[in-house]
Amino acid sequence: MTLLSENGAPATDRPAADRAARSRTRTLLRARELGIVLALVALVAVTAVANPRFLSGQSVRDLLLGASIMVVLAVGQAVVVITRNIDLSVGSVLGLSAFAVGTLLQAAPGTPVVVALLVGIGFGAGCGLVNGALVRFGNVPALVVTLGTLYIFRGVGFFWAGGQQINADELPGHFLAFGTASVLGVPWLILIGLVVLVAAGIVLRSYRSGRELYAMGSNPEAARLAGIPTGRRALAAFVVSGAAAGLAGVLFAARFGTIDAAAGTGYELDVVAAVVVGGVAVFGGSGTVWGAALGALLLTTIGSALPVLGIDQFWQQAIVGALILLAIGIDRLLALRVAAVLRRDAARSRTGGTS
Repeated sequence: MTLLSENGAPATDRPAADRAARSRTRTLLRARELGIVLALVALVAVTAVANPRFLSGQSVRDLLLGASIMVVLAVGQAVVVITRNIDLSVGSVLGLSAFAVGTLLQAAPGTPVVVALLVGIGFGAGCGLVNGALVRFGNVPALVVTLGTLYIFRGVGFFWAGGQQINADELPGHFLAFGTASVLGVPWLILIGLVVLVAAGIVLRSYRSGRELYAMGSNPEAARLAGIPTGRRALAAFVVSGAAAGLAGVLFAARFGTIDAAAGTGYELDVVAAVVVGGVAVFGGSGTVWGAALGALLLTTIGSALPVLGIDQFWQQAIVGALILLAIGIDRLLALRVAAVLRRDAARSRTGGTS
């Protein structure tokens, strides 16, 4: 006699159907990431044909240095979006952390770079903790909370700066050198971006806490019933996003040298766009930090390529907006396709599994 589940389908068939659906989803996501790579290659090729200097060593280096900051932000944002939340305050946290570290280095020029990095990470994590606590204990949508803290953190930065800015000649030389220094020819900023990316990818893929974030995003109520501490996991996701933004603030300060209260303005929308374009579903539960990093690299390349091609800045914003709408449309199509597959498998199980 065949054992039946509550919905009438053979109990032994449901896990297999779910695994098959997940396998199809992963295949589609890989295809989407491959599409980003192909679009990136095509964009670089067209730009290089128009201006061969676009592929010069210094040009590529500058592009990757800029992308590394965006990748760090995108990884943190992806962790939050996977849980079906969003963090719009990352640009303000970046600017506030950069100014905090710059002020520290002004007061104590001998501060090691490692300490500056830890201070930035800690400062950003504190901001993320504020966001996460308001979302968890205030039971307020993350969109509303982080939109509010976007302006609050930015306002704190303007009040702290008092209309002043920190210039490169006011920062210690070893810190500015860190922004361009390399190890075996690879800049430190790129290495740090890769370390953050790989670490987040491993945790999300191979550790229970990471898999639980996907479960929360897929079905929050089911995750709670399964015993997943959704409140603590959401809080941790915001802390990770804040820490990533704080780290990006230190990298920003080392890269550009000049820091003011407006540092990081507009980054939040670029980061959300990178994550969504990279395949992280805005409704949570699917996507990877690898895709988010590819999205960040694509958008950074677009920002560098369009001026070379003589295209107005307006069109860059229009292209990013179109990519967001396209990504959301693809997410919706993927969701409908997976739902249809699950319904078809369930129907086959019911008709084929009789006692």
